[in-house]
Amino acid sequence: MRTSKISTTILCNHMLEILFPLNPNKPHIKQVCSCFFSLFLTKHHFTSFTDPSLSSSSSHQIKPTQIDLSSIDCTGIAKSVILRCPHVFDRKEKALANASLKDFLLELSDVVPETARRFRRFSALKPGDVLEILLGFQFDYGKVVITARKVEALWGIFKWASNQGQGFKHLPRSFEVMASMLIRAGMVRQVELVLTEMERQGTFLHNNGIFSNLMEACITIGDVETAILVFDKMMEKRLVLASSCCQALIDVLVTRKRTELAFQVCSYMVEIGVHLSEDEKRPFENAIVLLCREGRIHEARHLLKKVMASGFGPSSIVINEMACGYCEKKDFEDLLKFLVEMKRLPDVMVGNKIIHTLCSNFGIERADLFRQELEHFGFRPDEITFGILIGWSCHDGNLRDAFIYLSEVLSRDLKPNIFSYNAIISAMFEDGLWKHVQDILDEMVERGTEPDFLTFKVLLAGYCKARRFDEVKMIVCQMANSGLIELSSLGDPLFRAFMILGLNPSAVRLRRDNETGFSRAEFFDNLGNGLYLDTDLDEYDRRVTEILKDSMIPDFTSLVMKECAHENFRTALDIVDKMVWWGQELPLSVFSELVKGTASSRSHIKLSTSLLKKMPKLANQLDQETCNFLVQSYCNKGLTLKARSMFFEMLQKDLTIKSETYTALIKGLCKKGTLKDLCDCWDIARNNKWLPALKDCKDLLEHLCRQGMVKEALELLESMYVSYPNLRLEILYIFLDKFSITGFTSIAHALVEELLQHGCILDHVAYSHLLRGFCNERNFSLAFVILDTMMTNKLAPSLGVSAALLPQPCHFDKFGETITLTETDLEEKSALSSIYTASMKVFCMKGKLGEAEDLFRFLCTEGLTQDAEVYNTMFQAFCQASNLKKSELLLGVMIRKTMNLSVSSFRNWVSLMCTMGRHLHAINLQVFMLEQSKSYSPMIYNILIYHLLSAGKSLTVNKVLNELQRRGLPLDEVTYNFLVHGFSKCGDVSSSLYYLFIMISKGFTPSSRCFRIAITCLCDNGDLGKALELSGDMESRCQIHGSVVQSAIAGGLLSLGKFKEAENFLDRMVDKSLVPDSINYDNLIKQFCSYGRMSKAVDLLNIMLKKGNPPNSSSYDALIQGFCTSNKLNQALDFHTEMMDMDLQPSIKTWEMVVNHFCQDKHTTEAEELLNLMVRLGQTPTRRMYNSIISSYHSESNIKKASELMQMMQQNGYSPDFDTQWSLISNLSNSKDNNNHNKGFLSRLLSGSGFAWKRNS
Repeated sequence: MRTSKISTTILCNHMLEILFPLNPNKPHIKQVCSCFFSLFLTKHHFTSFTDPSLSSSSSHQIKPTQIDLSSIDCTGIAKSVILRCPHVFDRKEKALANASLKDFLLELSDVVPETARRFRRFSALKPGDVLEILLGFQFDYGKVVITARKVEALWGIFKWASNQGQGFKHLPRSFEVMASMLIRAGMVRQVELVLTEMERQGTFLHNNGIFSNLMEACITIGDVETAILVFDKMMEKRLVLASSCCQALIDVLVTRKRTELAFQVCSYMVEIGVHLSEDEKRPFENAIVLLCREGRIHEARHLLKKVMASGFGPSSIVINEMACGYCEKKDFEDLLKFLVEMKRLPDVMVGNKIIHTLCSNFGIERADLFRQELEHFGFRPDEITFGILIGWSCHDGNLRDAFIYLSEVLSRDLKPNIFSYNAIISAMFEDGLWKHVQDILDEMVERGTEPDFLTFKVLLAGYCKARRFDEVKMIVCQMANSGLIELSSLGDPLFRAFMILGLNPSAVRLRRDNETGFSRAEFFDNLGNGLYLDTDLDEYDRRVTEILKDSMIPDFTSLVMKECAHENFRTALDIVDKMVWWGQELPLSVFSELVKGTASSRSHIKLSTSLLKKMPKLANQLDQETCNFLVQSYCNKGLTLKARSMFFEMLQKDLTIKSETYTALIKGLCKKGTLKDLCDCWDIARNNKWLPALKDCKDLLEHLCRQGMVKEALELLESMYVSYPNLRLEILYIFLDKFSITGFTSIAHALVEELLQHGCILDHVAYSHLLRGFCNERNFSLAFVILDTMMTNKLAPSLGVSAALLPQPCHFDKFGETITLTETDLEEKSALSSIYTASMKVFCMKGKLGEAEDLFRFLCTEGLTQDAEVYNTMFQAFCQASNLKKSELLLGVMIRKTMNLSVSSFRNWVSLMCTMGRHLHAINLQVFMLEQSKSYSPMIYNILIYHLLSAGKSLTVNKVLNELQRRGLPLDEVTYNFLVHGFSKCGDVSSSLYYLFIMISKGFTPSSRCFRIAITCLCDNGDLGKALELSGDMESRCQIHGSVVQSAIAGGLLSLGKFKEAENFLDRMVDKSLVPDSINYDNLIKQFCSYGRMSKAVDLLNIMLKKGNPPNSSSYDALIQGFCTSNKLNQALDFHTEMMDMDLQPSIKTWEMVVNHFCQDKHTTEAEELLNLMVRLGQTPTRRMYNSIISSYHSESNIKKASELMQMMQQNGYSPDFDTQWSLISNLSNSKDNNNHNKGFLSRLLSGSGFAWKRNS
């Protein structure tokens, strides 16, 4: 410990000696010097305070300062933080709400540059102009990336035109195109405004597709209410809705159980005579099914009739649901009529439900008659159908009919179900036919049906009822032999039988009657012994009779409950399937328990969803407690969409939603849902005063930040501050932590600043979060601001943050922080070594080799490092400083210590040797590197080749290549790219091209740089054919042609007069999408203009604009001058205006040509306006420009304006030439001026030129 302190003190003094010569007057250096002295005099009081959540490696932790935030008024804190961070919350581009027409057109100039340019000088728009802009935008939609902001600008032009005046009316086609663009951009609200404006104008939109597309867009974003409004509007206007749109609307209405609306839409489609294909049936089927499940069976039948008139054949699903609907209403007469009318029959499972319902409500006779009616129409009952009839016959005491149904089963080659056998056996015991039960059992086994536990239980109950206890004992032994129960050799079979039957064995005693005459004997055993039961006979008989009765009709409910109690959910679901097949319904309470049980288990969660889907009627009746549980379970297990669906169903049914449910759903939507669903759920939760529990806050907050919902996170913070005043500090730490790790440290910083402004005093934990966040975001300037604040408050960052900051002061010229940070956590030797090593790297990066070398020596002397990385860092620094002597010495040390030389060190050494002309030394080290790696390393050769070629040592490279060939070592793609580039730099074009073609022949893909070099060289040498051949190879590889390549080839073709070929080449680049986003056609634009190919020049400029690369002013100058030369002044002015709007300054020559052509066309006033604009922009017009305008005014006999221009000309230092002056004087001498008729012509000239007539005093 003492040695560590001494070493630290020595290093401290050593570093202070280094720091003082650097700049002793720097504030940070002074701060650090005084800090060091005070720190060591006070035995290192500057220890590391770290939050355990921030750094687990720190060995020293001090209890945080006790901070009380409960007294702070936190109302409005979210709004205050938002106002502090406009750069975050105003990330959306500036709104176009108050923009001018010019602003809108400027926004569209990179989408439809040609159209925007044409209307840039317009002060008003006609309806046809608006349509032209819209059609131009529509034509290019999809060809370039069009953001919602571009559509917003188009919408701005549409509104701007509408507000021009009362007389303006958009063309119907304009409404159609505008609505179409808005729909494609998802701007549904704006489409509604378009439709409103259309109605206000009295325009009828004939394109039904617009409404259909709008409705589909509303459905896509989940805005069902707007979709319904659009549907109603179409109904009012008697417009025909697209079939696909109606189907989508029906689907979403059915999903949300909007039954009445779904019914109306289906009815509408039938009324308009839609012919349904097989694929279009499904929405109608779903609507009919929904009506049936809600008990609206008559409306379902009415809709089905209508649909069938359109060629719709009902599926088995519809028939089954209709049958179930009638069955629920117990309207079996109408059911039969419906089936006869449809000439279709339900499935057997539905038929069983009908039979069971009839038996339980109207008796066995009516059920059997209905079965016969169904069979008459082709229904084929199964063994379960007859099993139902058997069970109810036994239940009603009609054993004869039960045997008849059993014989019916056998006659149809069906296998009787075990429940049927159990029912018959129970009935036989009830009727006292116990002697014949064994015959039934034998037949059952003979037909392949083994008795189950329930069968044995029935047998036990029956024989107990008949007082046949010897048979009871035999049955118990059979159960034991079958493995159904366990029975010890000493166990009493009767005792076990009574237990199975639910009787108390100790209360049921079988006694022998030893009295004379057997006065008490109730029955006799096989030996003739008189026996009687010593028990409560009424209770005994009631119990066994109950078992027999319950066995006649299968009691699936109790079986399901039993399996659920043992968490055997798959078995329970199998029983439920049997229950449904037997036509029975699961009670709601049991269904609820089963759903919750399966939902609580991750392995059974999908069983829960399938159960809800299988039994929608029961699912719709679940109470709020169960629904809350299910939403939470589904979210926790990743079934977010199912949870969301159930959540909205709960809202629709006005069920109370728990806070935990909101939390689980929001967290789930953050992970897997859409942003719209998340925002919708968030709004609903916040409107219902929801707040998450503190334990859920961390995960939830991180999810919100990752979704970009920072504003919502701040609002949540404010609400939690209000609701949990005693937990505010803990809440603060959570929010600072999550803001910092999700890239929103600036928000965390603003929050801290706001709290400080409220008088809060924060500890090291809060600042450490900020410091860590800014380091992670590479925002070191703000990190150092936080660091200064911490030092001022005697707080230190954690070791991890210190290490992150160490390399950064070189960028901000803050060496003081480096030294100060070094004193953090000096107790750990490894940490000390890493800090010093980082400090050394800082010195190397700053170029302070002397200081780095001193620190390096210290580390080696104290034995703090033997790390090869430190030696490599120092070696690279010496190489970069061209310090040959020290780099050689250190290289020798590293070789002697058998340290691995890094590839970066080898690269620096080779660069230094090649620069100094000592390429043999580079080659020698290459041999060492290859021996070190003990394998062929193309990277080593590539580094050597690259630097040799960079130094112009092409001959040496040829020797290296010969060596590679001699050793049979292949060249890789990187090597070939280096060779092509390197030989071209050495001026050896032939070798460069040679290796390029070799590279292509070997199947390698040359880099874009290689192609660029080769094509440029070929074009410069006039070999345009080979250049085009290489371009063709690039095309075949779909490689982008950069600006240089396109300019070289097209420029070469132009120089040969092959204008059409040049244009075709450029067109091909566009058609094949080989134009990069960074394309620059400035040079080609000027060349095309010089050859008079203005159309292609404009095309190239438009491509640049669409790619987001505005051309430079010289391109616009060339175009404007070219159009002026071609006497196309309007086009020249369009480009001149666009140039000015893009803040580009035309050249003097461009100004002059435009002004002169205005004057030639007798537009002198416009020419003067341009000249005044030029002066306002700080440019000086030429003499020629003034003379042109003066001459033009003179030709128009506007002597006053000519005189004003001459005065302006003189003020700018120009003297009019003699011809201009004499022409003006001649004109004045012949003019008649009533106001100056007493003056001579010279005085009038001087007066008109701005000189005041001086009177004699």
